[in-house]
Amino acid sequence: QVQLVESGGGLVQAGGSLRLSCAASGSIPGIHTMGWHRQAPGKQRELVARFRGGSTEYADSVKGRFTLSRDNAKNTMSLQMNILKPEDTAVYYCHYYTWYRGEYWGQGTQVTVSS
Repeated sequence: QVQLVESGGGLVQAGGSLRLSCAASGSIPGIHTMGWHRQAPGKQRELVARFRGGSTEYADSVKGRFTLSRDNAKNTMSLQMNILKPEDTAVYYCHYYTWYRGEYWGQGTQVTVSS
């Protein structure tokens, strides 16, 4: 069973930057989407950014501030987060959805943005 491991979360002041990384323990065949979701306290989990087909999708709230990238050879994916805001505070989850084996979630990494 492939596992996803996130890293890079932490505490940062508003306006600062963080880079999240997600490493898969092995190759994941049949990927339909891959990206990041987040869940703030008392709120539902929401999509932040993802690759789907040949395109990259971003939530409106992060467009222009966050950038999603990947290294297929290394089975890694990263989320560069700039101009962070207090409302970006959440647990961030790496997520893959596949055609054949369902979905994979990481354990989550906490991002806290202080005002």
